[in-house]
Amino acid sequence: MKQNITLSLDKELINKGKVIASKRGTSLNRLLSNFLKQIITQEEFYELSKRKAFSLLDKGFHLGGKITSSRDELHER
Repeated sequence: MKQNITLSLDKELINKGKVIASKRGTSLNRLLSNFLKQIITQEEFYELSKRKAFSLLDKGFHLGGKITSSRDELHER
């Protein structure tokens, strides 16, 4: 479902945006819409990646080897 919004932008910004959109063969509306979609997609990907990284850190990593001494033995003075 699409919904219209109202933006308040400087005229110079609008004019430059229209030129860029025209060079890309699209409208300023579509240019802004695509840019917003791109930002949202990047943000969602970042959040997903962050959750995966924290999940991996919670599980920990097995780097091989065996623990042959207890913590107390290692820190005995």
